[in-house]
Amino acid sequence: MNIGMILDSTFPPDPRVENEAISLVQNGFNVFLFCLKYADEPESEVCNGIQVKRYPSNRIEYKLSALAYTIPGYSFLMKRKIAHFIASNKITALHVHDIRIAAAVFSANKKHQLPVVLDLHDNMPEVMKLYPHLQEFPGKYIISPRKWKQKEAQFIVKADKVITVSPHFIKNLEDRFPREAAKFVLVPNTIRASFFEDFTIKESLIKKYENHFVLLYLGDTHLRRGLQTAISAVNLLKESLPEIKLVIVGKNTTDVVLKRQVADLKLEKFVDFEGWQEVSLFQSYITASDVCISPLHRNLQHDVAYANKIFQYMSLGKPLLISNATAQKELVERTNSGLVHLEQNVDDFSEKVKELYNNPSLRSTLGAHGEVFIKHEFSWEHTAKALINIYKNIPI
Repeated sequence: MNIGMILDSTFPPDPRVENEAISLVQNGFNVFLFCLKYADEPESEVCNGIQVKRYPSNRIEYKLSALAYTIPGYSFLMKRKIAHFIASNKITALHVHDIRIAAAVFSANKKHQLPVVLDLHDNMPEVMKLYPHLQEFPGKYIISPRKWKQKEAQFIVKADKVITVSPHFIKNLEDRFPREAAKFVLVPNTIRASFFEDFTIKESLIKKYENHFVLLYLGDTHLRRGLQTAISAVNLLKESLPEIKLVIVGKNTTDVVLKRQVADLKLEKFVDFEGWQEVSLFQSYITASDVCISPLHRNLQHDVAYANKIFQYMSLGKPLLISNATAQKELVERTNSGLVHLEQNVDDFSEKVKELYNNPSLRSTLGAHGEVFIKHEFSWEHTAKALINIYKNIPI
C-alpha cells in the first residue's frame, strides 16, 4: 500500500506527522509525504524511511491558506499539486493532516476515489477563535471560524476514518456526529520511547539551575497557555521561596506581553525566557526542573486535547502542576502524577507550588507514577497500534 500523507506546511519539523509516518513504514507500508517548501530544500528525499515530496510554495499561498474557506484560491492551487502527487507516486490511500488542506485533497481525489483518513490534530475551528489576528480588523471580518466548522463537518462525513487525539475529542465528535461514530479512532500525541531512553544531558544546564527551585514550561507560549498565571504566582512566591525560578522554553508572537509583565513586576531574576530550543535539549531542561507546568486556559480546544509536553515531563519522572482543563485534569488525576489548579487562579497555583515545594516525597511519588504510566502504557509504541490497524483493515 502506498499511503499519501498530506501536510500543508514544511517538513521537518512536525513530531506527530513524523511519528505516524515512521510507525507505518516500520509496519511495512510505503509512506509518501506531500509537504511544502519555501526555500531551497530538496524536492525529494528519504527521511527515516519516509519518502518526502516537497512542492514549491510562496508567501502569497501562505497568506491565502488563512482564507482557505473564505475564497477558493488556496484550495485551487493545492489541488493541482496534490493531483500530481497522487498520480506520480501511485498513491492508494490518503492521510490528511488537519482541515486547512482537506478541501483540496477531496477535490483532487474525485478522479481516484481513494480511501481518505482525516487526522484532526486540533479542534481547529475553536483554536482559530483564539488567534489574535481574528480578534481585530481585517481578520475578524474575513476569516470565519463558523465556516471552518461547517467545512470540518463536511470532511468528517466524507472521510473513511477520522483520527483524533484524546477520548474527550472523540466524545465531542460522537455527540456531533452520532451516525459517523464508527469512523472515529484515538491516536494520542504521545512520545516515542527514544525520548526517555536515548538522550544526552547538557551538564551546563543542570549546573545553571542546581540552586533553584525550578518551575518548567516547554512549548508554545501563546497567552492561552496560561503563563501569565505562572508569572503572577512567582511574584507572590518570591519572598517565601527566594530560590524559585520559572523557566520558559518556547516562544510565540505574544511573548512581548509576558516579558512586559515580568518587567513591570521586576521579576527578571525569577523568570528565564529561554526562547525556542532544540528538542534534544528538552530532557536536560526537564531533568534540571523540580515541577513541570501546563497552566492552560480552559476552552473547547484545551478541554479535549492533551499538550504533548505533559508526556515529556512524565516520562522523566517529574511531578506536574496543571490547570483543570478537562482532558489533562482527568489524565493527571487518574494516574496520580501531579496536582491540579483552577485555571487562571493565581492564588490556587501558588498554593499548589508551596505544597510541592514543602513535600519532596510527594514530588517524588507523583513523578514516579507518571513515569511508570508513560513507559508501560502510554508511549507512542503503545498508542500507535490503533493507527496501524486502520491501514491493515482499510479497503483499497
